[in-house]
Amino acid sequence: MRILGISALYHDSAAALIEDGRLKAAAQEERFTRIKHDASFPANAIAWCLEETGCRLSEIDWVVFYEKPWLKFERLLETYLAFAPRGFRSFATAMPVWLSEKLFQRHLLRTNLNALDPDFEDRGRLLFSEHHFSHAASAFYPSPFDRAAVLTIDGVGEWATTTTGFGSGRDLGIHKEIHFPHSLGLLYSAFTYFCGFKVNSGEYKLMGLAPYGTPRFVQTILDNLVDVKPDGSFRLDMQYFDYATGLTMTNARFERLFGLPRRTPDSRIDPAYMDLAASIQRVTEEIVVSLARASVLEAGCRDLCLAGGVALNCVANGRVLRDGVADRLFVQPAAGDAGGALGSALAVYHLHCGAERPGPTTSDAMLGAYLGPGFSDQQIGERLTAVGGRFTHLRTEANAMSRTAQALADGRIVGWFQGRMEFGPRALGNRSILADPRRLEVQERLNQRIKYRESFRPFAPSVPRERVSRWFEFDAESPYMAVVAPVTEQCNGASQAPLTASGEGRVSTPIPAVTHVDGTARLQTVDAETNPRFHRLLAAFEERTGCPVLVNTSFNVRGMPIVCTPEDAFRCFMGCDLDVLVIGDYWLEKADQDPSLVTDLVRDMRVD
Repeated sequence: MRILGISALYHDSAAALIEDGRLKAAAQEERFTRIKHDASFPANAIAWCLEETGCRLSEIDWVVFYEKPWLKFERLLETYLAFAPRGFRSFATAMPVWLSEKLFQRHLLRTNLNALDPDFEDRGRLLFSEHHFSHAASAFYPSPFDRAAVLTIDGVGEWATTTTGFGSGRDLGIHKEIHFPHSLGLLYSAFTYFCGFKVNSGEYKLMGLAPYGTPRFVQTILDNLVDVKPDGSFRLDMQYFDYATGLTMTNARFERLFGLPRRTPDSRIDPAYMDLAASIQRVTEEIVVSLARASVLEAGCRDLCLAGGVALNCVANGRVLRDGVADRLFVQPAAGDAGGALGSALAVYHLHCGAERPGPTTSDAMLGAYLGPGFSDQQIGERLTAVGGRFTHLRTEANAMSRTAQALADGRIVGWFQGRMEFGPRALGNRSILADPRRLEVQERLNQRIKYRESFRPFAPSVPRERVSRWFEFDAESPYMAVVAPVTEQCNGASQAPLTASGEGRVSTPIPAVTHVDGTARLQTVDAETNPRFHRLLAAFEERTGCPVLVNTSFNVRGMPIVCTPEDAFRCFMGCDLDVLVIGDYWLEKADQDPSLVTDLVRDMRVD
């Protein structure tokens, strides 16, 4: 049985295809169109999923959309009626789109599906899941748990913004909900907006900025903006927000509360905005921890699954584990709307079709999130030749491992393109930029000359699972960079690289390039079975340096999606300050390339 899941028309459109309950392919539309957070119908992602599994759309048993548009339209109407006459401008702006497209989504979906395969017929095969149920299913069904509490938190779906539930075997149910406009995700996005970052993409910047500030506004937030109960349930005072009825997130009352104007994007970040970031991050952590604790108690089970955009707040996830709220935690790597495509497909398979799921295993069913396009050795060579790349074919993996590890040990920065592309917002060792974490200057070079992004942004470390407890105050799996943990103070035998002195105000650490100002890191543990090639590279680097950790950041520049194809990788390589590009067993030196192929990615950059 084949089921295609689709998420689209808000942000991060995606497609996922499962076969007999097993995940075969999943990808975001942005990776194909090169438009970050692309919300359009995921025609390219669907076409690739079908190609990967060798079937036509007309051969799919069920197609399922990740949310119910009629319920969303109901929320829009009821919200307007509740706040009228406020919000008429927002209502008038939204109505034409709803009446021409979104309200008749079944017709829109059928039209787009028929464009992919004229033989596709609905015949009752096109289904709709609820937004937060899709999130819940994406978290529970791929998890390694037979029984688990399930918590979903985001901006808003149809009505729900937060849900708690319980999964057991193939059964999954949502027991409690918090409804719009009371939303932790939108509260965090309001501060993202107020601090000058873009909503739906800048929230991770706010999280990265938080450790630079002092959480002096926590009580102001709790006294005025959000009323939090002991079980984590909450209500917002909507007098301070405009997102329910207006075209902005906050209003003048919000500005008066904090005595600050909204920061303009790309302007200097004054300490007060750092303090705001620290304060809302602290409040968010407390609410997430309280909700998680209540979910676990209600379920009577100490395994917890998380999804929804707020589940990408890895600092809050780390708090859940450090506070002992749950024994084990699984966070869906595509926790945002893209993951809804997968969750909706799994919900149909297990609940609509009544199919059993496999019993508990030692690892999850996400296959490391390596679910996107991959390329053969021959395809890589042909594609690099077509774009004018000058390369050396190293012939064997051993040669590639040795040469790459030595380049990294020498302080060179490497574009690393291997295997199948990751599903979700984070590169996990297949579409990555890698560097030596012992060199403090690496962080500045990566931010300013390669990623072209804000200097306060931290980088993540990748470490073999069996080495993690020696380098971090953490001893569990974190394959999807979903958890922040403190970095240990000892060097554990690593040889010191040049220029590792800590900067002013920084925590002293043997791996400064991946240690944030608060002494923590958003870490990825790498398993030899899930990603053997990346695991072997880490081992080869350790042989040369005594350090099994590498800087791992996504292979892209600011405002652009992670690279998908060899051509994407070559263009990015030629548009930034990378030293080396390794695609499969092909080696490209920047100095060897045709200067006429240098691209101006700064000119083309879409600021996020």
